[in-house]
Amino acid sequence: MPPVEEAPAPELVVDAEGLCKRYRFGGEDVGVLAGVDLKIGAGEVVALRGPSGSGKSTLLNLLGCLDRPSAGRYVLAGCDVSALSRAAQAWVRLHYVGFVFQSFNLIAHATAVENVALPLYYSGVPRKRREDMARALLDQVGLGNRHAHLPAQLSGGQCQRVAIARALACNPRLLLADEPTGALDSRNGAEVLQVMLDLQRRQRLTMVLVTHDPAIAKLADRQVHLLDGRVVETEARAA
Repeated sequence: MPPVEEAPAPELVVDAEGLCKRYRFGGEDVGVLAGVDLKIGAGEVVALRGPSGSGKSTLLNLLGCLDRPSAGRYVLAGCDVSALSRAAQAWVRLHYVGFVFQSFNLIAHATAVENVALPLYYSGVPRKRREDMARALLDQVGLGNRHAHLPAQLSGGQCQRVAIARALACNPRLLLADEPTGALDSRNGAEVLQVMLDLQRRQRLTMVLVTHDPAIAKLADRQVHLLDGRVVETEARAA
């Protein structure tokens, strides 16, 4: 049984109110987020922007249930996940959230198919079925001829495509991307971003991405600007 109650996918995927996060460093209490409100609808793309130390990564960690808020309430896809146990957080991450990282985070000794199939393994999908699903996902990101390749045999852009396919393996309701093109050159970065946006539109994914690139941020439906742990501006995409 799942540690959180299943709920139908609502129109509001992210509903966060008053999110705060504080850490203890060397006996000192340090505030990183100071009352963030954020609502994101189904199928919306939101870019988080702000200088280093503004709280973008901390907010992304809270949205992905990698951490718990010190205060505030967070409802993800209709489920209040504000104070989940670690086991419940892990279940939510597996079934509700897909992650794409700047550094790919692929398993070096595993093939592309094996990397993509890993979340399906933890979901209990039988081997033949998960491998078939992984191959289909790799086909969707343009790697139909790279199923058996190891990460070392792939370019940076191809590795990120594998990571995108892996993020989508469990059909998440929320896709989180932390500087997904930051480790790529401009050509590969543009291609990877286009793959992500094409899949987002096709599957009506809700996506939150952290980026320092204004050209990428302008492709989002909204840009949310953070400073000193607070939302200071929200900017809608020009019509």
